[in-house]
Amino acid sequence: MSSGHHIVPGEATLIERVKALTGVQLSHCYQCGKCAAGCPVGDQMDLTSSQIFRLVQLGFPELEEKALRSEGIWLCLACETCSTRCPQEIEISKVMDALRSEALKRGLSHPKSRDILAFHRAFLGAVKLAGRLNEVGMVADYKRRTGHFLKDILVAPRMFLKGKLGLIPHRIKDRAGLRAIFRRTLSKNTSDRG
Repeated sequence: MSSGHHIVPGEATLIERVKALTGVQLSHCYQCGKCAAGCPVGDQMDLTSSQIFRLVQLGFPELEEKALRSEGIWLCLACETCSTRCPQEIEISKVMDALRSEALKRGLSHPKSRDILAFHRAFLGAVKLAGRLNEVGMVADYKRRTGHFLKDILVAPRMFLKGKLGLIPHRIKDRAGLRAIFRRTLSKNTSDRG
């Protein structure tokens, strides 16, 4: 199960990397489980947020790898229900985002993360293009990235007839400002490029 990524003396542990990336101190989590109990997708996760945090807290490379390989970090909706329930006020969705970034960096992403990443990148690509979401463009890009060309194909005509899908994207006025925002953000975290 080892990925070949071993902790060497002087190299930051995952808990230290999370702290450096987010400013969140995971050692403050005392495993009350309120985050997992309130998570709207917790029942679909292979490992809940509290379980993932515990694996990271323990600091063993094989447990860190288990956390980074979990599907749970990819299913997090970043809805922040967990953070509002946390008695320690830990910003859990921020940690999950950092763990996704680390999983990508180390090549440990869960196999099901491919479609989630494709959706994320298609969404950002559509917003980057026009400054607003254009569903048709986003779905086309998502299908191109995943190869799911025929999945849900019969839904589109019904949505179009109900006026739910616009074919032409509505562009914002300050597109140069929008491009600057994307440049600054992507320069900090290259994992969203694609």
